[in-house]
Parts: sequence; structure tokens; C-alpha cells
Amino acid sequence: MKHILTGLLMISCLPVFAQEVAAEITQEMAKKVIHAGKLIDTERGKVLEKQSIIIEGKQIVDVKPGYVSGDNIIDLKDSVVMPGLMDMHTHLMTDVTPESYTEEFFHDESYFAIKATVNAQKTLQAGFTTVRDLGSDPRVTRELSKAINSGMIPGPRMFNAGKSIATTGGHADPTNGLNYKLMKDPGPKEGVINGRADALKAVRQRYKEGADVIKLTVTGGVLSLAKSGENPQFTNGELEAVMEAAKDYDFVVAVHAHGAEGMKRAIKAGVHSVEHGTYMDDEAMRLMKKHGTYYVPTITAGKWVAEKADGYPAVVQPKARAVGPQIQKTFAKAYKKGVKIAYGTDAGVFPHGLNGREFAYMVEAGMPAMEAIQSATMESAKLLRIDNKLGSIAKGKVADIIAVKGDPLSNIKVMENVSFVMKDGKVHKE
Repeated sequence: MKHILTGLLMISCLPVFAQEVAAEITQEMAKKVIHAGKLIDTERGKVLEKQSIIIEGKQIVDVKPGYVSGDNIIDLKDSVVMPGLMDMHTHLMTDVTPESYTEEFFHDESYFAIKATVNAQKTLQAGFTTVRDLGSDPRVTRELSKAINSGMIPGPRMFNAGKSIATTGGHADPTNGLNYKLMKDPGPKEGVINGRADALKAVRQRYKEGADVIKLTVTGGVLSLAKSGENPQFTNGELEAVMEAAKDYDFVVAVHAHGAEGMKRAIKAGVHSVEHGTYMDDEAMRLMKKHGTYYVPTITAGKWVAEKADGYPAVVQPKARAVGPQIQKTFAKAYKKGVKIAYGTDAGVFPHGLNGREFAYMVEAGMPAMEAIQSATMESAKLLRIDNKLGSIAKGKVADIIAVKGDPLSNIKVMENVSFVMKDGKVHKE
């Protein structure tokens, strides 16, 4: 009898619950009108005054001059409004600290999944509605992305690489620095390749695991437990095989690269973006312009590791001190040379939610504020090949919209304090 009464009570509550869910869905789908005091047109690089953005469900259905009337007005007349920001280089599972080098020995992937949900929310609250996650456990990022897309948890739209692809002993070989008994010999399934056949299998394995993009570590890196931070680590043949498979599966390919020789091999093979690019030389810049390769600088991460160098393991410290300060100088030169630039920070090397710091570093190095904002909107959308849906506030595009107080074109640091966030037509911060 007790169980029957409990069941009846639960059933009696269902209509109320259903009504609440229906009301929430109706509210999200209802037409909204944003009154924007200033609107940054990221397609044309202009600022429009007194605009109305009309939204139905997840889509922008119109943008009109003046303040049009409506039942559901979002008043941003005192703000500068722009598209949701995009960070092309993040690691949502990661928070690099001295302790993080041993975390995997004490925690299961469920711990990192919990951490990733927290980092995803911090990223969204900072105004970044779309990110590329360039190297994380595919089991975590795949399910995190599903949970975000279903509305279960708040977070940015994710384009995931899953496990980064490296060569034996390379920057993303997960067994670097381990005791010899633990080192073993990882292969394509674990993202470690040697030769053409391995390269093909590694790309196909990422496809099998549900990756959206491919990430290669074509040179040494700073934070891995290996000596070199810049030596080339893929042969031309391996890169050509990766790109052959990537083309078959329609993958955008990003390459971590500090040394010039490794990145030049990758650019010639046809990769879509070079991350970090620390020791990029004039020839590499010429090749990037010729092939239309994007540069994703990650200046913030460089500044952070240089400042925190003393706290890293001994093998990491000299690399952090040498590489960190150089990235902003390389960015300044690449910008002047006309290399295409997309916004990326390497968040996870530094705390998530501070992604907006990159804007000030870019402007400090000579990029106009408008172009810095475009790098995080239209240019990043072009890199991901989604500029028909995202990257600007325009009729027919997805309603990813943010706002800041103050004028970012005169003070770019206001981009570090986003006051309003809408993703897919749903308000996450106001």
C-alpha cells in the first residue's frame, strides 16, 4: 500500500513537472528582441549604432536599425554587442600545475570529466560560445559535448580532437618521462605513430572515436617531459598520409609547432592551422600566406608558462623560459607579414575563464582591436568552416551573442569582463 501511494504521488506531480518543462521550452523558443546600443559588424569591421536583433528559437531572423518593439525585450542599449567569441585552442580537461603531472595516477577519467564541466562553464561565462578542444581524453570530451548540446550542462559548442597524434617520444606521446616498466610502446590507437600506415590508422581511429578535428604535435613542446621544445617530429611522408586520410574524412587539421622546420613540413602537406608558431621564420610565413594556413598564436599560454617556469619539472623549466616570451614577438611579425590569424589561447595551460586576456596581448603587439575581435569571430568561424552559421550577427545565423560594458575598440581589456552571454538563443549570463 505504501508503494502504491508513493507511485500515485509521483504520478500526480507529473503534470506540474511537465508544465514547468513546457513553460521553460516555450520561453526559450519565444521571439526575443535585443536592443543593442552598439553592434560590432564582424563581417565588415564596422560599428553600428542603435540596432535591434530579432531572435526566434536558436536563430537570428533579422537585424534592423533602431529599436523595434516586442514582448520580450533584452535591453543592451548601454552595451557593445557582438557575436559569441571562439577560442581555437583549449584543453577543457586540463589545468596545468606542478601537481597535474601525477594526477592521472590518483584519479580516474570521471574526475577529469567533472573538472571539464566546471571549466566549460567558466569558458562560456567568459563569452566564448565555441571552442576547439585540441587534445583530451576522447571519452570525456565526446560525452561532455553531448551533455552541453543536449542542454544538460552549460558550456561552449565544442569541436574536439580527442587524443593528439604524436610520434614515438614526441610531444603528445603519453608515456614520456615514465618509469621504463610503465613506458611500453603506444601505437596509433593511443595516438602515437611511426610511418605511413600508422598515420592513416591514427586518423581513422580519431574518426572512430568521434573526433571533429585532428591535432598533430609536429615539433617538440614546452610542458611535455621530453628535452626538446622545437625539433621536427613528423616526416614528410607521415604528414602526407595524415592529410590524405584527413581529406577523406573532411577533417580540419591543427598542428602544434614551435620549431620552424616542423611547421614548414606541415604547411607544405596542407594542414589548416599552426598553433603557437614560436620560432616561425620568414619562409614559414611565406608558405602560410601561399597555402592560406591560419596562425593560432596562444600568446597567453606563452606569457603564463614563462612567469610560472620555476614551478614546473626540471626538464620543462628551460623550455618555458625560452619559448614563452617569444610567442608575442612572432605574432607581431606574422601579423605585419599578412598571415591569417585565428584566435586561440591554449586555455588549460593557464586557468580557464581567462581566455579574454589574449585580446590585450594581440593589440599590444600591433593588431587593431577590431581585427582582434574579428579573429575571435569571423576568422575562427572560417577556420572551422562554419562561417555560414556563426561568426557574425546576421539574419539566418545562430543566436550566439555577447555584450560588454565600455568600448573595446578604445580599451580592449573590457573583453576580459563580458557582461551578457547568449548561446543558441538562450541567455546564460545577464
